[in-house]
Amino acid sequence: MTADELRESLLASPKNGYARISAEQRAEMEAYCKRYMAFMDACKTEREATTWAAAEAEKLGFKPFAPGMDAKPGDKIYLNNRGKSIMLAVIGKRSLADGANICAAHVDSPRMDIKPNPLYEDSEIAFFKTHYYGGIKKYQWVTIPLALHGVVYRKDGTVLTVTVGEDDTDPVLMVSDLLPHLAADQMQKPLAKGIAGEQLNVILGTEPVEGDGSDMVKLNILRILNEKYGLVEADFLSAELTIVPAGRCREVGLDRSLIGAYGHDDRVCAYAELEALFTIGTPDKTCVCILADKEEIGSVGISGMQSEAFEYFMETLCDAQGVKLTQCFANSFCLSADVSNAFDPNFPETCDRRNNSALNYGVSICKYTGSRGKGGASDASAEAMGHIRTTFENAGVIWQIATLGKVDQGGGGTVAAYMANRNIVTVDAGVPVLSMHAPIELVSKLDCYETMLACKAIYLA
Repeated sequence: MTADELRESLLASPKNGYARISAEQRAEMEAYCKRYMAFMDACKTEREATTWAAAEAEKLGFKPFAPGMDAKPGDKIYLNNRGKSIMLAVIGKRSLADGANICAAHVDSPRMDIKPNPLYEDSEIAFFKTHYYGGIKKYQWVTIPLALHGVVYRKDGTVLTVTVGEDDTDPVLMVSDLLPHLAADQMQKPLAKGIAGEQLNVILGTEPVEGDGSDMVKLNILRILNEKYGLVEADFLSAELTIVPAGRCREVGLDRSLIGAYGHDDRVCAYAELEALFTIGTPDKTCVCILADKEEIGSVGISGMQSEAFEYFMETLCDAQGVKLTQCFANSFCLSADVSNAFDPNFPETCDRRNNSALNYGVSICKYTGSRGKGGASDASAEAMGHIRTTFENAGVIWQIATLGKVDQGGGGTVAAYMANRNIVTVDAGVPVLSMHAPIELVSKLDCYETMLACKAIYLA
């Protein structure tokens, strides 16, 4: 054989996805990304994503979960887990004894949460005190337009939804920063210490109410909140309010090939697996879609992936078919759909380029996550990697291999370990992201589309 023939037959030679998709697929990609961008504009918190998913599911014939319900082929069922996460299933033709095909993503993203006693006045400026949620670079959250999202449980038992900063007529909020003229000391600090967590105080206003006394600006802010929402200061004790970047999802680049938005990690994968589930019909094996909460802080709590809410959902479905939950789990497969870092040529020193995902090369398969010696990783087996490779190839999905940075550079985790702990074969795969965990992240339209196709391929495997 010639050298060219040997290269063709022996070497792995990945091609940019745009060289591999047809004009028809490109049109489908653009249409899919428009739907995804609409989802992102509507869903900036896990609560909003859960509410949106439940509403869309009901339009398509999904029924709310109830203990003791049937689980017959073609049945569509969802469990809204306390408004913070959601699990959906389409019951397949085969028994749950043969396992389920599962896609699991998370819908929480790094942000700033309002403290229980947040409202105060200093130097005639009213502020909210915050506690950041998840891994952020704190300096990125100052001097950008911010919005307030969340719910308040009032004394009378009513729950109201609060959103400020998203409508074009709304005011936005902001965290201030020090002017460079006086920042000589600040500029000498490491990036991680340039802005302290306790300095992430959100400006609410500066106008006092008429009259004499202290905290007159704070009182004016409370007056505004009371007139609009009926709130009093004590209501903050039973509120769940978050600060997120204000503004809509936008196409990025002169060629419009990228999407810029808050919270691609991991709603880009959550939407992919959700739309894929909505379009599969009655599958061979039962398909389960999980949109989990709390991944950014360790998947803890009642709505996180370590919670037994998933067992509760699956056990009821198994009981309806007379199947043991442990048998179902042992024969199941899970795609832990979470993002990877896209190679950034501005920071090449952080990555092993031969093993890093890249924009426009499709969904990225990650054998292991973790950090420094694979700590905290589930580390998929050769058989698991072979299954996902064959599944994607047979379905025509464009895919690539990914690792998270150089050895000892850092690392991260997903829900994969918690699914694997349940005796479910699990592999990580998802969309490559630039500027991950920044207020605005970047993803490729092509990679978004291929990730949806990857989720559909797993459901139908």
